[in-house]
Amino acid sequence: MEDILNWILPPREWDSDDKHYMQFVSKIPEESVANLQKQLDERLLARQARESGICPIREELHAQCFDEIIRQVTIEMPERGILLMRVRDELKMTIDAYQTLYQSSVTFNMRKELHAAIGKPDLEKKIKELQAKKAELEEKKAALVLKKEGIEKVYQEKRTAAIAKRISEIEFLKYQGHNLEQYLNTVKT
Repeated sequence: MEDILNWILPPREWDSDDKHYMQFVSKIPEESVANLQKQLDERLLARQARESGICPIREELHAQCFDEIIRQVTIEMPERGILLMRVRDELKMTIDAYQTLYQSSVTFNMRKELHAAIGKPDLEKKIKELQAKKAELEEKKAALVLKKEGIEKVYQEKRTAAIAKRISEIEFLKYQGHNLEQYLNTVKT
């Protein structure tokens, strides 16, 4: 069991005053989970951990609490302790993957913003040019519409005049035809 505990929770090593120290995990089980909960709450308050959002202090204290639960379970049942250790390691890998994904997305976003900021003045210049061209084309369209209406009006007036002229010619020819007929009738008689 001692080997399993040292494997799951390796001993802490440090140097102080030219001496090397090593602290092993205690093999004495804790009295209760309530005591562990109380210690966790006190440490969260003492270190001013945030209650929500990403907080490295809260994350560290919860990791220590989870390690203590693994230690206690390992003392009573080493197989369960090993299983909990695997769960802990999997959670750490998942969190690391999420952090990597987050960092890469932030980097990607920054690159996109930079790229957009670099091209923005050119796009704004092009927009102004296109708006000026649009206004110019609209003016040309308005002038062409007026010209078209003027041409249509002149054409309509000429057509109306031509129709009136034809009608008057037809009337004149009918009148002349009628007069010629009368003259022929008077000459025959």
